Amino acid sequence: MKSIAVYCGALHGASPIYDASARAMAQALVEHNIALVYGGGNVGLMGTIADEVLRLGGEVTGVIPRALIELEVGHTGLTRQFVVKDMHERKAMMYELSDGFIALPGGMGTLEELFEMLTWSQLGLHCKPIGALNVDGFWDGLVAFIAHQYKQGFVRPQHAGLLQVDPDPDTLIRRMQESCPAQAG
Repeated sequence: MKSIAVYCGALHGASPIYDASARAMAQALVEHNIALVYGGGNVGLMGTIADEVLRLGGEVTGVIPRALIELEVGHTGLTRQFVVKDMHERKAMMYELSDGFIALPGGMGTLEELFEMLTWSQLGLHCKPIGALNVDGFWDGLVAFIAHQYKQGFVRPQHAGLLQVDPDPDTLIRRMQESCPAQAG
């Protein structure tokens, strides 16, 4: 993998552990020589991971909708920054620029982006690995809910494990490098 899109919060969250996890993910990306693709903002966990990848000498590509430049304070020091028309264009470009996807803690937007990539994988539209950094159990409820969906017959067996979840950034990246999700069936 040469690049990974990271979806994460435009806020810092209630605990300093979230910023620490964004910095740890940045370090793992740089150590694996993987470029960061992200939403282009300079706030919250988005700003933390971008700043840390840059500080460590890594490559960062931001993709931000024109309307969010002022709202999110678009990052001005990135390796590359693409300004796009809207969120649909943002997600499509991030998909095209990335070899895999990782969700850090975040809000509604993070969930929406994560689930779009999971859905596309389930439909066989891509074979790119998808992970979630399980910071202090942040994703435990989601993992349990996906298991519930499977048990209730709404998720096929080959799709129940599409989301790789791990609390350690390095381990998550290594697992993603070794995998290709199941295709639609």
